[in-house]
Amino acid sequence: MQTIHEPSAIGRRCESLRREGKTIGLVPTMGAFHEGHLSLMRRARAENDVVIVSIFVNPIQFARGEDFESYPRDLQGDLAQAERAEVDLVFTPSAEEIYPDGFQTYVDVTEITKGLCGASRPEHFRGVTTIVTKLFNLIRAHRAYFGQKDYQQSAAVRRLVADLNLDLEIVLLPTVREADGLAISSRNVRLAPEERQAACVLYTSLRLAEERVGSGERDAKTILDEMRSVIEAEPLAHLDYVALCDPETLKPLDRIEDPMLAVLAVRFGKTRLIDNLLLTLP
Repeated sequence: MQTIHEPSAIGRRCESLRREGKTIGLVPTMGAFHEGHLSLMRRARAENDVVIVSIFVNPIQFARGEDFESYPRDLQGDLAQAERAEVDLVFTPSAEEIYPDGFQTYVDVTEITKGLCGASRPEHFRGVTTIVTKLFNLIRAHRAYFGQKDYQQSAAVRRLVADLNLDLEIVLLPTVREADGLAISSRNVRLAPEERQAACVLYTSLRLAEERVGSGERDAKTILDEMRSVIEAEPLAHLDYVALCDPETLKPLDRIEDPMLAVLAVRFGKTRLIDNLLLTLP
């Protein structure tokens, strides 16, 4: 496994791979690997000649006061896990190399990013879509792999690829969960034991929505009220939002449609967790 730090070097290497006729799979990450990341790497390994993983904690997707400085980092551990997953190349640039002095160009996907997480984190998605555009330009992958847990992020990336006519397939893989249903996340390690136990309420409320749709309920407000009640009954949970949305536009629904997305964000102390389920009518 090779590690490359310089953007120019990864660009040259990927251009050479393309000329050789190799297919390239990219897994963009911020490091602190867990089973969710590894599932993306394994899928990329199965579908491509060359697997490239980027590790970059992207400063421009964190607002002032958010957890950029304390975001989990374990580069040596990540490199060891990537090698075990048979990754070929790891791209680990510095912020100064990605955003040099004078940097002033950003990529903004406007509508999909307005609601949900975008309502409370307006800078976040512009930072995400800017960095993935840079990675797509540098690495020129044939496929890029994302997890469903960050659904709004993946929807913005899919819109970006379509709108800018990028020659790239976006592969979305299911959320990987703990045995009790909590979505695996790099931020879970920051939960105190009692917060970790309380965080199960996210999946409980999503499963409630799934059960209510399955039993025939079609009024979105009724289901949302029940989901809120479940979350608010947990003293350590502080609800940011809960919504039932169209999975393509992320617009809120009044009546249940097929398919639909149940999505939420909840804070436990200083840690904000997100989760979602795609629901279909029986």
